[in-house]
Amino acid sequence: MDRPRFALLDASHGETHTRRNFRRELDAALAEFDVTEGELPSTYDYDGAVITGSRASVYWDEPWIGSLVDWTAEAARRELPLLGVCYGHQVLAEALGGHVAGMGEYEIGYREVRRVDGTADDAGLFAGISDSFTVFTTHSDHVAELPPGATLLAENEYGVHAFRKGHAFGVQFHPEYDPDTAASVTRGKDGQLPVERIEAVLDGITDERYAAACEAKRLFENFVDYARQAHDGPAAAAD
Repeated sequence: MDRPRFALLDASHGETHTRRNFRRELDAALAEFDVTEGELPSTYDYDGAVITGSRASVYWDEPWIGSLVDWTAEAARRELPLLGVCYGHQVLAEALGGHVAGMGEYEIGYREVRRVDGTADDAGLFAGISDSFTVFTTHSDHVAELPPGATLLAENEYGVHAFRKGHAFGVQFHPEYDPDTAASVTRGKDGQLPVERIEAVLDGITDERYAAACEAKRLFENFVDYARQAHDGPAAAAD
C-alpha cells in the first residue's frame, strides 16, 4: 500500500482550520465527513479513521453524537485503526466502554505531558517523542474512566492524555494545531474564561513553544505507519 486511505470524521462544526490542519499532518488520502451534519461513512472499508476535536461534549443528547459513538464502536469491533484527538479521544473512550465527564475547569495552552513510566508502547504511537513533551491543550471534559482493558500511555496533572485499546488510540491534546489555530481557539473562549487568563495563554503562544510542540506531530506519522502495517503486515513498515 503506497498511501493509506483514511476517513476523517470532522466534529468541529465546520471550523476551517480543522480540515486544513489534518490535511497537512496526515500523509494519507482523506475521505472527509462532517459528522455534526449527520455524515458518516457508509462502509468501514478504510485503512484507518481519525476523529477530530469539537466544541461539543460526548455526553450531550444530540443524535449525531450517538451515531458517531456507534460508528466508532463498530469500527473498533472490526479492528479498524482509529485515532481520536481531544473530542475524538473522548468519543473513543465512550465507544469502548469508558466514561467521559466534565472537569469543572479548563486546561488550555501549551502544557507538558508525560509518557507513563513502564508502559510498553508496542504500537509505537510515541516513537521518537520524548518521555515528557510539550503540547497545546484545550478541554473542559476528560476521560474519567478508561475503557476496560485499555492501556494508559500519557498523562499530566489534569488526567489521561493518551490511551490505547486494540487498534484504537486516543490523545487528549492537539498535535495538529499551528499557532494561528491555537490563538483562534483561545480567543474563542471569551465569555467562558477570564480575560486575564485568555491573555496569558495568548502570550504563551510563541515560536519557541510551537517549535517544542512540533515534536508531538510525529505521532501522526507513527499512526499512518501503524495503519499501513495493520493493512499489509509487518513487512510494510520496513519498506
